[in-house]
Amino acid sequence: MDFVSNLEALVREVEDHVAAAGWDQPVRLFALVPTSNLLAANPELAGELGISPEMPLTSVEQELEDSLELDELLATIAWPDDVVGALVVLERIVLPPSAESDLPVESDAALVQAASDHPERRDVRIVSAVLRTGENLNALRYRTHDSADAVAVAAGLVTRLNDAVSKTFE
Repeated sequence: MDFVSNLEALVREVEDHVAAAGWDQPVRLFALVPTSNLLAANPELAGELGISPEMPLTSVEQELEDSLELDELLATIAWPDDVVGALVVLERIVLPPSAESDLPVESDAALVQAASDHPERRDVRIVSAVLRTGENLNALRYRTHDSADAVAVAAGLVTRLNDAVSKTFE
């Protein structure tokens, strides 16, 4: 089955779902499973959750411990074989390269505070979807352009995050 051609629709659907809850959210993680497998095991889900059998992939949100940092979380994940991909949604602060000289280096807490207070800061929601086969797709939504039609979607936008998600399949 061609999951790659379905990936953009799924990334946009999950990003819209997360965006509906607003900003300042914790990291969210979704398993990507073949819809046919999910409905074969749980036929009632089609009606209960509105899962369309026409969609090759379905996202299933995972419950997460709030205490884990993203790198710790991804290092602890092992997916069963029927999970064909994973999707992570997180929010970060982005600064222009010119702001680097203004940032403190003494501690992570000081760095985060300086970035948060910086006048040129931009908040961004990042989606990284990675298939077990290696294909990836990212979505970016800036708080200053907070609408579905302003979401940028393309492969390879966030390579370090994509690589980290990909390692959960090793």
